[in-house]
Amino acid sequence: MNSLASNGSLNPAIAPAKLARLKEVLLTILLGNLPTIALGVHLRKLLYSQIFGQFGRFICIETNVKFYGTSNIRLGDKVKICSGVRLNSLGAENNRITLGSEVTLERGVDIGTLQNSFIEIGEKTYIGLYTCITGYGNIKIGKNCLIAAHSGIYGNSHIFADPSQTIGDQGVTRKGIVIEDDCWLGHGVTVIDGVTIGRGSVIGAGAVVNRDIPPYSIAVGIPAKVIAQRNRI
Repeated sequence: MNSLASNGSLNPAIAPAKLARLKEVLLTILLGNLPTIALGVHLRKLLYSQIFGQFGRFICIETNVKFYGTSNIRLGDKVKICSGVRLNSLGAENNRITLGSEVTLERGVDIGTLQNSFIEIGEKTYIGLYTCITGYGNIKIGKNCLIAAHSGIYGNSHIFADPSQTIGDQGVTRKGIVIEDDCWLGHGVTVIDGVTIGRGSVIGAGAVVNRDIPPYSIAVGIPAKVIAQRNRI
């Protein structure tokens, strides 16, 4: 599509999106690496509110945080985003990332919606160092969850049933993932597309969750298997 109208000006249908992206880039470049002392934190709180879909009160954003598609990103009150985090909601009009109030994203967390999908993280949930949350399918993480470092939550999986085609040409699943309230995922847990982890469950370090986990379960291993119920201990 030509970005110019017949009179040489920007096509009015796409100009607002281009201008919004330009404003996002300028503000995040200018403010993103200001020191995390009063000046940097307060300037980001003041000016980032102009580019986000929602920007709550008392938000703390440290240095070197990368944002893409801020109009599709919603932040609740008292959200803390540490250095090196990346939030990417570009790519489709219906993409959305929502962080509830008092969510903490530790250093190096990478969250990205891929195509007309949403990622929601509920209030007071903690996401540990270098965790990756992404997918073509929707991902919903409940309130008061603890996700330990180096975990991976992937809302899609490659289809590979036909050996006559390359795996990349066979498409992906997009069933989505639900992690209900008050779950604890240990270090290095991987959650596969199509899984629901029930409320109050504990997943042991290094486990690969490729099937539903009932509420209040303790599950460990590859693949993860339920070894006990918390409400029966």
